[in-house]
Amino acid sequence: MKKWLMMITAAATMTLVAACGDDNAEEAQEETAEEGHAGGEAEEMPEPDLEDVPDVVAEVEGEEITKDEFEQVYTAQFQQAAMMQQMTGEEIDEDALKEQVAEGLVSEKLLAMEADNRDMEASEEDVDQLLSQLTEMNGMESEDEFISAMEEGGMSEEELRNELANQVKVQQLISEESGDTEPTEEEMQEVYDEQIAAREDAGEDSETPEFEDVKPQIEQQLSREKEVQAAQDLADELREEADVTIHI
Repeated sequence: MKKWLMMITAAATMTLVAACGDDNAEEAQEETAEEGHAGGEAEEMPEPDLEDVPDVVAEVEGEEITKDEFEQVYTAQFQQAAMMQQMTGEEIDEDALKEQVAEGLVSEKLLAMEADNRDMEASEEDVDQLLSQLTEMNGMESEDEFISAMEEGGMSEEELRNELANQVKVQQLISEESGDTEPTEEEMQEVYDEQIAAREDAGEDSETPEFEDVKPQIEQQLSREKEVQAAQDLADELREEADVTIHI
């Protein structure tokens, strides 16, 4: 259960933990399922190799990133990569993926520490709002149902709310760093033109959407990308001054 929270944090900060996008994973899963039905039997999914993962994966300013934390995120990322492998046939480089996940968790830890250093605060209202979003994202009918599911997975309501508060504070940090992320009309038009050109190159024969119809999605995409870049730039800056040791 905790990996839901960890992955959402990673997505919010857009560290390397979230390198494989959820949309790609879902698309890969759907196509793999279709291939399985067509061929009569789906290819068996590979299992991640976790034997060489140490009990302490990394240390950041004296704080540990544990094997348990790492494995939850790594397993989720491995599963996404495995689905992509079934589509493309490209082998998973587990050593590279482990390094990528470890680096992402370090960046996440550094951002959380910086949020505390800047005295970011998360109100009960902020936490409740995020809890409501998580409940909806996971297809549950109520916050109580979501909390119960988390408790069954070993996370108490207090731990859950503390984790959500940390996520709120990190998002505040990212917003402070990124400033105004609203894209210009020219930036949105450029992305639209690139997407249309890509469709044409791929030979897609479906009806081409009008710019105004997809503008809200492009605006959200570009705004998100600016936040992502700000988060990564800050994480890189913090990393230069931080005492970090990675054991993978």
